[in-house]
Amino acid sequence: MSEIAVIITDMFEDVEYIKPADAFRKVGHELIHVGLTEGKTVRGKKEGTPVKIDKSVAQVSAKDFDALLIPGGYSPDRLRVDENAVNFVKEFAESGKPIFSICHGPQLLITAQAVKGRKITGYKSIMQDIKNAGAKFVDQEVVVDGNLVSSRDPRDLPAFIRASLKKLEG
Repeated sequence: MSEIAVIITDMFEDVEYIKPADAFRKVGHELIHVGLTEGKTVRGKKEGTPVKIDKSVAQVSAKDFDALLIPGGYSPDRLRVDENAVNFVKEFAESGKPIFSICHGPQLLITAQAVKGRKITGYKSIMQDIKNAGAKFVDQEVVVDGNLVSSRDPRDLPAFIRASLKKLEG
């Protein structure tokens, strides 16, 4: 099965991590939590869900994984100020491997200059950011454009999970 990198730091949207992570594990995929500091426990913004960082973003490469999950919340905005996190996401985008981004996840993709010319969705408040980055914002529950699967918010999780699992099968 696939090894999925989950790029995550404090203040992630709990449910946007928990539900996809549970769905991926249920069918046999392995999750590796990638963050700013190996061994640190980061927490979700609403429920305080603890997630231990398995590897520092400075010590990993897209070559190490089969797919990337970017949960929303404030995590993507916090990660996009870190050069290693941005480079990791940029490398992932260039690899053509699947990227699963929900809610504010596109903020990290925008900083990595990975959305120009793509169709993508995300949380309504970042719609203009997506457009300014040269992408076409599509207001629907899930958008699949090549290797990129995106959704708007927690209400879209069932469609997001289905499309992500389908991408992992292919």
